[in-house]
Amino acid sequence: MPRFFIAQPLAVGHLVDLPAAVAHHVNVVRLEPGAPLTLFNGTGGEYAALLRDVGKKRATAEVQAFDAREAELPFPVTLAQALPEGTKMDWIVEKAVELGVAAVQPLAARRCVVRLSAERAERKLEHWQGVIEAAAEQSGRNRLPRLAQPLDLREWLAQPADGQRILLSPRATTSLAAWTRAQPAQPVTLLVGPEGGFTDEEEALAVQHGALALSAGPRVLRTETAALAVLAVLAAAWGGM
Repeated sequence: MPRFFIAQPLAVGHLVDLPAAVAHHVNVVRLEPGAPLTLFNGTGGEYAALLRDVGKKRATAEVQAFDAREAELPFPVTLAQALPEGTKMDWIVEKAVELGVAAVQPLAARRCVVRLSAERAERKLEHWQGVIEAAAEQSGRNRLPRLAQPLDLREWLAQPADGQRILLSPRATTSLAAWTRAQPAQPVTLLVGPEGGFTDEEEALAVQHGALALSAGPRVLRTETAALAVLAVLAAAWGGM
């Protein structure tokens, strides 16, 4: 069944004008009036609806029932990701949403190749928000992960921590798998470096601010792989898979 994010209030019995992008998709896949849809607005739960009217650039749907179903991890995970090069961040955000991340914090670190001006950062945030919405539609999530403004690593570390910060480091002597088995489910933030990793100084600074350095295993993972592997480990150990 087609599933769409609608950034507006939804209520049973209401007729809603679908956003232009959704109406375009409805036309592209040639959905006819009477076709069933699932709508959600990111605040929890989802709505069964029927397509009522389709035009070239517009479409309306009638909301018929509410389902409180949720697909969130039982513990919130924030991904603090140092910006990688090219389009890797798109892939990281998409897959992290599929795996249940609750928030994404883009970071600027010393070895980041990408440097975002204020104008470019706004364009990137708008693009990543679209990636989050599409990934939530595809993966069956009814709540949208929060996307934060990009920050310099030092500036972000100085902020209050939202749960235990985990620094993924190939130099760590304690494995994430062992730590996870010994801990109850809890809010965590995964701190992932760019290509080339964090510098020794950055890792030391993170530890000084309370981050726990953990290893993801004997193999060195790429920046676009590390957080996703860890998300799967946490979900398998603490629930959510």
